[in-house]
Amino acid sequence: MPALNRIQIIGRLGQDPDARYTPTGKQVVKFSVAISNRWKKDGDVKEYTEWVNIEAWGRLAEICNEYLRKGSLVFIEGRLKTDKYVDDHGENRYFTKVVIQQMQMLDKKEDKAAVEEMPAEYDVE
Repeated sequence: MPALNRIQIIGRLGQDPDARYTPTGKQVVKFSVAISNRWKKDGDVKEYTEWVNIEAWGRLAEICNEYLRKGSLVFIEGRLKTDKYVDDHGENRYFTKVVIQQMQMLDKKEDKAAVEEMPAEYDVE
């Protein structure tokens, strides 16, 4: 039976992308995205924010690092991946992230000169 691992989110960056390089020179960028939900209950507006860890590789990582900043509104499509590490007490810890395969910048285009040279959407496939 076929399986599907795909997630789509729209949210705002919680911090500037953090760019690093692998020993082979491939760029990887990590950042988090806030997804907020609002609703009314008993006349009061309630809000809940979910934080999602994001990871981009290669050319898509370069684009994220160059054009995204804290507060940027983005559409992200990718796959979920869970990683494991051992903490300082020797305990196994797990965390889930989204490895992005497509990203689209959704902010209003303020600087037309910069917008013309940057890709609005990038798909790794």
